[in-house]
Amino acid sequence: MEIKGKVHCFFEQSGTFKNEFIKLGIPAEDYDIQNNFGQTDHTDDLFAEIEKAWEEKPSIFDNITKDDLIIAFFPCIKFCQMSDYNQRSTYEKWLREGMDKERIWQLLKKESDERYFFYQICLKMHAVIDKRGFRLIMENPWGTFNYTNYHWFLKPSIIDNDRSLRGDYFKKPTAYWFLNCVPTYGQTFQPTPKEKLRIQSGGSGGRKKAKHNKKLEAKGSSKAGLCSEERSMISPDYARNFICDFILGKDQGTPTDELW
Repeated sequence: MEIKGKVHCFFEQSGTFKNEFIKLGIPAEDYDIQNNFGQTDHTDDLFAEIEKAWEEKPSIFDNITKDDLIIAFFPCIKFCQMSDYNQRSTYEKWLREGMDKERIWQLLKKESDERYFFYQICLKMHAVIDKRGFRLIMENPWGTFNYTNYHWFLKPSIIDNDRSLRGDYFKKPTAYWFLNCVPTYGQTFQPTPKEKLRIQSGGSGGRKKAKHNKKLEAKGSSKAGLCSEERSMISPDYARNFICDFILGKDQGTPTDELW
């Protein structure tokens, strides 16, 4: 893929990818309502901007061109498998605790409404981008029972089943949807550097260790109930390798054993 313009990185993790695009000589800016690491270029409410663009009102999308690329790490809190599990477990917990049935149904409806809201925002984002002829890559976690597996209108273009093979902190599988563009397919299967912690998904012990291995280049959400900053981390190595393998088709060569 040739990027003659700039890369617009939406939502959490955008800072990680922005920095790696810039290192590769491609202008990039990131957008997120939060600025936990002090390097967000545009602290915009992206949900509000998507709504404005959907209603054909002035928005940040007016500053994007067909020569650009948008990469969006859309919030996964309502789409991931854990969301379904939490809803079932809390329902059973409320029953055991004798919560009023009317209260239970109201809470379950609230959860359903919130998921529908996230789904609509995501759908509107795709519609706005597609109607304007822009290029988009959207990221979301992948799982057998994920909402995006069964209900999303597009099949993922790429499912990266083991991110640690490309140098990430986590092994967890991740899916990517390409709109108005197609992925390249590189082979940068670099092992995780020895001095960095390799964490498999899940486990409180691993999470405690991860706190000592966070990189400022990565950014996620620290707001409780949105996405765990710790679990959302993507390493700069993974971002660079993903960009070279699936976006630019850039051969980086093979690292030597002395370096890894």
